[in-house]
Amino acid sequence: MPGRFRASFDIPTDNLYAAPVMVRDIRERFDLSNVMVVSPDVGGVVRARGLAKRINAPLAIIDKRRERAGDSEVMNVIGEVDGRTCILVDDIVDSGGTLVNAADALLEKGAKEVYAYITHGVLSGGAVARITASRLEELVITDSIQASEAVRVASISEYCRSQP
Repeated sequence: MPGRFRASFDIPTDNLYAAPVMVRDIRERFDLSNVMVVSPDVGGVVRARGLAKRINAPLAIIDKRRERAGDSEVMNVIGEVDGRTCILVDDIVDSGGTLVNAADALLEKGAKEVYAYITHGVLSGGAVARITASRLEELVITDSIQASEAVRVASISEYCRSQP
């Protein structure tokens, strides 16, 4: 989207997309016949649907309620996740609460395992500890934000870098 950020920057910018790198990584690592792409909230459905379409996988949606910043509650899982490897896809993760709650809800609905792919890992405060202690198998993030020391040493994180 050229020019989308003109009011924020007085230099030329490029919009970089993480989806091609994520798609490549998912195709290389998973049995796509058993993968379900999951949007962790209604606002991310377009992003998750686009990734699901690229790997020819079904889509599920987490219906959540956010009463206040940093606090979310899963209300429903929309889609049949039983026995599936679920891949949560999100753009920005700060506290990690939504991912952790979504993973718990998916596993309670019978998901076999849950992974998360995110573009921007802000991961502030206790996010790394929260995610590391969660039931997520792995959190895969791009290197769009320089990783903190806590992120670099966390075994749950893996960087997905653009390669030719």
